[in-house]
Amino acid sequence: MAILYRSDAPRAAAWSQFFAKHAPDLDFRVWPDAGNLDEIEYLIAWQAPREFLTSLPRLKVLFSSGAGVDHVDLSAVPDHVPLVRMVEPGIIDGMVEYVSLAVLAVHRDFFDYVEAQASREWNPLEVPPASSRTIGVMGMGVLGRAVLERLRSYGFRLRGWNRSPRTIIGVDSYAGAEQFNEFLSRCDVLVCLLPLTPSTVGILNSKTFSALPHGASIINVGRGPHLVEADLLAALDSGHLSRAILDVTETEPLPPEHPLWAHPRVFVTPHVASMTQPETAAPILLDNIRRDQRNEPLIGVIDRSRGY
Repeated sequence: MAILYRSDAPRAAAWSQFFAKHAPDLDFRVWPDAGNLDEIEYLIAWQAPREFLTSLPRLKVLFSSGAGVDHVDLSAVPDHVPLVRMVEPGIIDGMVEYVSLAVLAVHRDFFDYVEAQASREWNPLEVPPASSRTIGVMGMGVLGRAVLERLRSYGFRLRGWNRSPRTIIGVDSYAGAEQFNEFLSRCDVLVCLLPLTPSTVGILNSKTFSALPHGASIINVGRGPHLVEADLLAALDSGHLSRAILDVTETEPLPPEHPLWAHPRVFVTPHVASMTQPETAAPILLDNIRRDQRNEPLIGVIDRSRGY
């Protein structure tokens, strides 16, 4: 039995060290030193090209090294091979930190003060209480629930929108297309944490923006294709939206000439909101491998019909 790690190279050593210490009975390999591919039963990967998957005749489980699986061509994964997404404390904590930082930066006008400092202007702005702002989170899965729980501690009014109904204490919940505009209508800050599926591509568009209150802000930590970038720029230029914080973009890396870089109301980070941490992810993944060895259900298997 062999496990192949084909993901983030800088973290490969930490993964290898963990398995060497805690699972010496397992043959843990790191790409490109994969050895005989006929022996690989478990694959940990970010990218899994079709031609590569066909070279693994004994593959039993494909583990995504990230929380999302939109980067994997599901049609290339054999039907008998479950695809398991990574949900581990490091990813959750990182996302909670990033979204909290972004929401608080918008709430406390930090970007306005950055501009004021650049021009050496002492210009105090009104400090509204958190309870005067409504934060809306699109996507109420594991990450969305954790983000909402942390934002609740600051005293914000909270709204959540999901494909199917979800109940969270202290959150006004909305579900489905029929309640989408009602959800948007009072969101001063809109956070996108949706999985990327055919139904969510381009969901952050001019129609969505127009349903938000005048002066609302956007935080996209989902995927770049959720956002219609031209529509965002138009909404910012018109003044309907006041600011956008983007951790993901349609093209990554974002080309140097892209207008998002230069727009005064856009703040871009290079897809760093949360990352898989080996010290917390490896134990969870090993537990799943042991589950499979004992013929127990795996944790985190995606529903191929939904794409997440």
